[in-house]
Amino acid sequence: MQNTETKRSCLAVILAAGESTRMKSSMSKVLHPIGNKPMIAHVVDALATAGIDDVALVLGRDAEKVATAAKNPSINVSTYIQKERLGTANAALAAREAIASGYDDVLVIFGDTPLITDGPLNAAREKLRAGNDVVVIGFMAQDPSGYGRLIVENGELVAIREHKDATEAERAIAYCNGGLMAINGRRALEWLDKIGNDNVKGEYYLTDLVEIVRSEGGKAIAVEAPEEELTGCNTRAELAFIERLWQERKRLELMLDGVSMIAPETVFLSFDTQIGRDVTIEPNVVFGPGVIVESGAVVHAFSHLEGAIVRSGASVGPYARLRPGADLGAGSKVGNFCEVKQASIGEGAKVNHLTYIGDAFIGARSNIGAGTITCNYDGINKHITRIGEDAFIGSNSALVAPVEIGNGAYVASGSVVTVNVPDDAVAFGRARQENKEGRARLIRERSLAIKAAKKKAAE
Repeated sequence: MQNTETKRSCLAVILAAGESTRMKSSMSKVLHPIGNKPMIAHVVDALATAGIDDVALVLGRDAEKVATAAKNPSINVSTYIQKERLGTANAALAAREAIASGYDDVLVIFGDTPLITDGPLNAAREKLRAGNDVVVIGFMAQDPSGYGRLIVENGELVAIREHKDATEAERAIAYCNGGLMAINGRRALEWLDKIGNDNVKGEYYLTDLVEIVRSEGGKAIAVEAPEEELTGCNTRAELAFIERLWQERKRLELMLDGVSMIAPETVFLSFDTQIGRDVTIEPNVVFGPGVIVESGAVVHAFSHLEGAIVRSGASVGPYARLRPGADLGAGSKVGNFCEVKQASIGEGAKVNHLTYIGDAFIGARSNIGAGTITCNYDGINKHITRIGEDAFIGSNSALVAPVEIGNGAYVASGSVVTVNVPDDAVAFGRARQENKEGRARLIRERSLAIKAAKKKAAE
C-alpha cells in the first residue's frame, strides 16, 4: 500500500551497525538471507512501499557490503558509520546530519526486522500527522517474557518498562515494545540529544525518548502491529524462525492468487518467485531466485528450479533440476532426473528422463530419449547444441557440441554425434555390433579358474 500522505517528508533511520556476535557468523547478520534476499533489503523494500523519501543507513560491520545490499531504485539511501556501540539512541544519532535536514517525520527502524510491512509504518506516520510527537510501534505478545512493556494510560504511552524493572502488575501486560519508533522530525534531534546514559551499561537508549518528550509537554502514543512483523533476529535459530514466517506469508499470498500447493509447508520460495494462476506445485519443491512459472504449468515433487522460465502448460519433474537460463516452452516437459541449464526447450518438446541438456536449443515437438546428454564443455569453452523441430534423439546418445540436428532428423540410440545431421536424416554414431558365439562361456570359465587359483594360493 503506497502512503497517500505526500505533503509530509520522512526520513527512515535504519540501525544496522550491530556486531552480530550471537549469530556466530563471518558476516553481518543483516546480510543473512530471508527468501534468498538479505534481511536489510527486505527492510528497505518495506520503506519504499510505504513511500518514504530517504533512508539513513547506520552501519558498522561489513559497511560496504550492507550498503550494497540495501540499494533500492525506489528510495534514496545514504550511509553513516556508528563509531562506538553505545546503545540505540547513540546509533540513531550517527545519522545526525540527515536528521538535522528538517524532515516532518523521522522513523527509527532496525535492520534485522525483515518481516515489517508498510502497514505499521504508515499507521505510525498517520499518528504523527494527528499531532502526536512520538509513536512507538508495539505488539501483543503471546509470551511477553523479556520484552519491554508499553504502559498506556488514557490512550497515551506514559512509559516503556523493561521486564527486569517491571512490577508484577506491569509484567502482566502483554502489550510489548517492538523497538520501532516514529518521531516528530522538527524536534527529533533536540530530543535525541537529551537522552542520557545514567544506567548500568552506560548506554543511550531510544526508549528514554518517551519520558523526555512527555516531560516537555509532548504527546507519546503506541500503535499495534502484528507480532510477526516485529520479529528481530539475533541467532541462527531466530533466523530459521523468520524464514519460516516469511515462507508462510509468501505461500499464502500465492495460494490466494490462484496457485495450488498440495503440501505448502514443503514448498520453499524466493523473494522474486513469480507463479501464475492454475499452477500446481507438488510437495518438496524448491524455488531459487529468478523463477517464473506461467499459468497452467505443473511442478512435480522434489524438483529444484533457479533462474528458469516455465511457460504455460509445461510440466517439470518429478526430481528435475532447472538451472539458470532454462526456458521451457508452452506444453513442454522436463521429466524425472533431468537437468536443464542455459537451454531453450521448444513448445511441446519432451525431455522425459535421465537426461542433461545444457547450452542448447531444442525445437518444438522434438523428443529427447532417456540418458541423452549434450556434451557442451570441452574443458575450456562452452559450445552450443541446436536440435530442430520434430527431431527424435534416441536413448543414451551423446551430442558433442558444437553440433546441429536438423528438423525431423533421427539419431539412433547409443550414438555419439560429432557432425551436423541434416533435416530428415538418420544418424548412426556407434560401432557395428558383432556377436561371438560361445565366447561368454569361455570368459566365465577363465575367470572362475583365475579366482580358484588365487584362493588356493592364499591358503
